[in-house]
Amino acid sequence: MRCFNMAAFLRWASVGARPTQLLGLLFLLWVAGAGSAAAQADAAGSLAGKLTAYQQRGPHEKLFLHLDRPVYLSGETMWFKVYAVEGTYSRTLALSSVAYVEVLDAEHQPVLQTKVALKNASGQGSFLLPASLAAGSYTVRAYTSWMKNFGPEGYFHSAITVINTLTASGAGSKDSATYEAQFFPEGGNLVKGLRSKVAFKITDKSGKGIAADGKVLNQSGAVVATFKTLRLGMGSFAFTPASDQEVYTAVVAPGKAPAIRRKLPRVYAQGYVLRLENTSPDQLTVTVNATNSQPETVFLLAHSRQKAPVALQAQLVNGQASFVVSKAQLLEGVSHFTLFNAAQQPLCERLYFQAPQHRLAISAQPDKAQYTTRDKVSVQIAAADQQTPLPASLSMAVYRLDSLNTALPPAIDRSLWLTSDLKGTVENPDYYFTTTSPEAAEAADNLMLTQGWSRFRWEDVLAASPKPFEFLPEPNGLLVRGRLTRPGTNQPKPGVMTFLSSPSRITQLSNSQSDADGRVQFELNNFVGAQEIVVQTDPKQDSTGQLTIFDPFSAQYSGAPLPSFGLTARFQNDYAKRNLQAQVQNVFSGKYRSRFAAQPVDSLPFFGKPNETYLLDKYTRFKVMEEVLREYVPGVVVRIRKDGFHLQVVDKLNKTVFEDNPLVLLDGVPVFNMNKIMAMNPLKIRKLDVIDGHYFQGLAVYDGIVSFTTYKGDLEGFSLDPRVLVQQYEGVQRQREFYAPRYDTPQEKQSRLPDLRNLLYWNPNINTTASQPNTQYFYTGDQAGRYLVVLQGLASSGLSGSTSFVLEVKPVL
Repeated sequence: MRCFNMAAFLRWASVGARPTQLLGLLFLLWVAGAGSAAAQADAAGSLAGKLTAYQQRGPHEKLFLHLDRPVYLSGETMWFKVYAVEGTYSRTLALSSVAYVEVLDAEHQPVLQTKVALKNASGQGSFLLPASLAAGSYTVRAYTSWMKNFGPEGYFHSAITVINTLTASGAGSKDSATYEAQFFPEGGNLVKGLRSKVAFKITDKSGKGIAADGKVLNQSGAVVATFKTLRLGMGSFAFTPASDQEVYTAVVAPGKAPAIRRKLPRVYAQGYVLRLENTSPDQLTVTVNATNSQPETVFLLAHSRQKAPVALQAQLVNGQASFVVSKAQLLEGVSHFTLFNAAQQPLCERLYFQAPQHRLAISAQPDKAQYTTRDKVSVQIAAADQQTPLPASLSMAVYRLDSLNTALPPAIDRSLWLTSDLKGTVENPDYYFTTTSPEAAEAADNLMLTQGWSRFRWEDVLAASPKPFEFLPEPNGLLVRGRLTRPGTNQPKPGVMTFLSSPSRITQLSNSQSDADGRVQFELNNFVGAQEIVVQTDPKQDSTGQLTIFDPFSAQYSGAPLPSFGLTARFQNDYAKRNLQAQVQNVFSGKYRSRFAAQPVDSLPFFGKPNETYLLDKYTRFKVMEEVLREYVPGVVVRIRKDGFHLQVVDKLNKTVFEDNPLVLLDGVPVFNMNKIMAMNPLKIRKLDVIDGHYFQGLAVYDGIVSFTTYKGDLEGFSLDPRVLVQQYEGVQRQREFYAPRYDTPQEKQSRLPDLRNLLYWNPNINTTASQPNTQYFYTGDQAGRYLVVLQGLASSGLSGSTSFVLEVKPVL
């Protein structure tokens, strides 16, 4: 497009252009200019609109786990509560009904796995740590099926320590004295001739920041920049690369340790550099420098958790442009500033953090200043938003402080507003929320400069045809995924109706038609504990296909390092004491460790209330199934043809008889061979249900249903077809009940049973109201000392918070 020459226009206008000509041309220029500005504004808005559309199609989901304590002995029970929120404003989100929770070792191998039921965006669970579990640092991680679409970096992660004094440690960190240095150009790239800010992070093997200083050398060995760490091993320095052919090397000296050498990222001959500056308490300035001196339109998108409150455009003039952004426009937490060219291709990105203005204020007031052993403790709990009481869902843990339990557990608001939006490890996240000094602001900026992960890819956001998500959410129960293939090959068998059931007195059945890739998925409601599942195809469509059920746990792992671990000689007495306490508790209270809450049972079959029900014990019992059906079940007609028995259900609505066999079930398992069901001993059948009309389930249509139920719901020895897949499948875990003794009476206080609990109290279901506080009661044990009370919680509005205080327990004099 040709550029308009304003000087030539002015010369033409001054030498005699008619007024009408002049006005007409000015109007055309105004229209052209307005159209160009509108097009640029539309382009900036289009980027924001595409991100919004992506967010609507792929809502952002986060999990937070409140663990009862940070250190465990092998053989103890780990308790946790799951909070589920939407990722933008941290409001409760009931998208998923199942959370997947794992304990990973230092090699990212799962040592424990479970599925936890979520109801109203929260759930609770536990792990019984095996006595053989090796000592070391472990990671607890949690995610949902939907979260698997966006990579393991977005899962919840928390490090714990396990101590095993009975076996040798197998998970200690080796070579923990080595160091690592990483360098991060602001915006992403170093460009020849353009001044950049380069952030750096110096850490030990476990990812903990350490103090160091260093210098940057060119290929000739000349020093071109120097640097020194500020807080937590991070800092930044200014640097202008002289050549894209030059390789720059940083020499880092971490204290008295030997210096290490690391290459800086490569230098590009052409490109863009982004610089963000905190120019005032209310504003940010974003400056763009480019090697291209030609005029060019660029767009800046400020987005946070898939919301884009700021979309601006500017013209690069002589390779430079700037944007002014009001901080009030940005969302709280971590924001991404992404620069795009006129073709809407992302060029540079950097992060910015804005701490939340207020949080959920949780108050917890004990009834005494200190307590004695076996004393009753009363804690009054309330939640508020800036002094205004409001309802909130809380969890509470009380555990003994000693030399092993020194670190505070992760706080829910620190996780939801900071650490969950970053890929790397964040050391001491509390610092960025509680300190407002210039040094803290600089430390937060250095933290953002050393991060750069996003849960989505711009290629997916900007794609003309969005790629479908592989993993669906689970709003109503577990989704069991599998694949149907041709025998002996990996070739899919599409379009085949497949059935999944679990033998039980409660008749539940799910079906799925295989897609073009042979994939099937089944929804299981109220599937609790380990049960046997039976998966098969309709033999009319397929009798040779091979079924495989997929592992529902994620096989992707983030590379975050674990804290270093090693048993310390000076804590040997503490290890022995904790071991003695755990052994005593196991002997005297071990029987309470496997108490489970009563599970509500829905006894209604998947097809609802049947049209006919026959309790066969109310009738004279026959020894032949044919006689039972002919004598007592008029709604089912028995026919004998060349291939054997056939059953036909009487369609009472249309006053006719269905031609084809109905869906026949035995304890919920489909039986397609009528001869086998007719050969079964009817004395093993307790109940028979009949649906006397067409029944639609998914894509399947049944000509009625005949459901047989045995006394135990275990098929009573019925032989299934050899081609049927039968395997154990783990449902959501049963809820283990937390046990703590009570000392209400003098006799209970004088009991000779020892009480050496390390964890005094755990309650994942505390609910506050706007009208009155919640009061929790528990009892101290036989150990004097200091006990940490930790409360974490979330309001439906998205406010989150935590609080803690120490209880002093003195021995009885």
